[in-house]
Amino acid sequence: MSPLNHAAAHQVTENELEKGGDLKESSINIATTGGDVHRDSATSYADELDRPPTPVLLKDRLAKWNAKVEGLAGVEGRGITRVLPEEKRGGGVMGYLQMFTLWFSINVVGNNLILGFFGPLVFNLAWVDCVCIVLFANGLSACGAAYISTFGPQSGHRTMILGRYFMGYWPSKITCILNIILNVGWGIIASIFAGQVFSAVNGAGLTIAVGCVISALCIGLVATFGIAILHIYERYAWIPQVFALLVLVGSAGRNFNTSFPSTGSPGTITANRCSFFAFEFSTIIGFSAVGADFYVYYPTNTSKRLTFLMTWSGMWTALIFVNLIGVAIATGVSANPAWSDAYSTSSGALVLACYEGLGGFGGFCTVILALGGVANNAPATYAAALSIQVLGRYAKAVPRWVWCLILMIIELVCAVAGRNDLFHIFENFLPLMSYWASPWLMIVVEEHLIFRALRGVPFDWTAWEDKKRLPVGIAALISWLIGWAGAIIGMYQVWYEGPVAAKVGGGHGGDIGAWLAIAFTCITYPPLRYLELKKFGR
Repeated sequence: MSPLNHAAAHQVTENELEKGGDLKESSINIATTGGDVHRDSATSYADELDRPPTPVLLKDRLAKWNAKVEGLAGVEGRGITRVLPEEKRGGGVMGYLQMFTLWFSINVVGNNLILGFFGPLVFNLAWVDCVCIVLFANGLSACGAAYISTFGPQSGHRTMILGRYFMGYWPSKITCILNIILNVGWGIIASIFAGQVFSAVNGAGLTIAVGCVISALCIGLVATFGIAILHIYERYAWIPQVFALLVLVGSAGRNFNTSFPSTGSPGTITANRCSFFAFEFSTIIGFSAVGADFYVYYPTNTSKRLTFLMTWSGMWTALIFVNLIGVAIATGVSANPAWSDAYSTSSGALVLACYEGLGGFGGFCTVILALGGVANNAPATYAAALSIQVLGRYAKAVPRWVWCLILMIIELVCAVAGRNDLFHIFENFLPLMSYWASPWLMIVVEEHLIFRALRGVPFDWTAWEDKKRLPVGIAALISWLIGWAGAIIGMYQVWYEGPVAAKVGGGHGGDIGAWLAIAFTCITYPPLRYLELKKFGR
């Protein structure tokens, strides 16, 4: 599909759409029906006028240059303004297939092999243990993003804007900041992995730093173009990745050791199972905070059930496919001196060693896997840029594509600086995702099901900038912080061991932070929200 056929390419540019304060009232014809605002053809794509005007930061030559960039074919001019029903296009069978391929492409990438490495190499777990954990942890975690994604078509809002309907206007800014850190962190990890792979393939001819730069630039470029190019790229990006992974299995399969045993006392093994399950769960629970971003142009009558199913199945099938290959590789490291030496160098070197005997073709396949980080992290960088715009009026006034370029530079610099510590970044960074995203997701579920669906109170999607029509957010903030308290006493990390986590496995210690965070939030939010509604009525 041509980028021009995507709904994102048929819109008033952000430069015109966001400057509500500059619109003349005489040029707007407003008729209100069912809570939505409708306008004549001259302004049919203007957003709701129940929001304060956005400051105009780009003037004169800068404004003209920005308009030219946003007017390029395939470049998305929109930021966080709501996609109105008349702007939505597509859908149908191909639309649902695109949902599957989008999330399959995002996750069927080489850097997810590293997640599988952790089972046998860090947590000393057997093949069977790792298989069970990979299947169930990823299946559970994928439900979060699949659930949030169902709000995209019906609301036309990005995920962090939706957060205002659950957390309130001001508290939601905290989760926006965490979401930015989360998605930028993924970009850094992908760039480092790509740098390791490029360096391993080229030997002394290419440093890890140069590889990090190449990957970060590619990620930033795709994210800058926006949703139309992103969907088209993801539609085909999975093909070379699956090809390279299947070649890897054929090349390295003889060294896989599926009889690899779990090591340690029974208590230690139990604790390690808990920690690896939490680690795998953390892998994609963070996608819950971006799940709706990619579906805002889908029609409002898009099936929620099919949206959930296609999103969930795309994520789950990709993750178990790649993670299990990573586990299988890890089971053979201890018995294969060449793999062990490569692993001591870097994760990228280990992946290259798996193609041993294939010569230049093996190096080619390794580079394909390295470039998979673009498919995995261009959506994350795109979502992070949108999250920045949610932080305030002045952040929203800066075009989305500018934020993408800024984030690209940040990812590039951080990847180069941390290029020798990939495993430590993985081990310390990933669990933090679930500690904030899990209680946030629980608030979303309870607000939606208990205080909206059960009471028959619909969402007013036009209220996204009106603080007086959004929840106060006190109940959400308190219960979210209480959830964090549960995470603190249940986390088991190199830099901190919670008192409850230390008791897991008979005192050996295991990570249960995400589960305590969910439980604490689940218990405290309903009564607090009831009191908030009774006091403030919203």
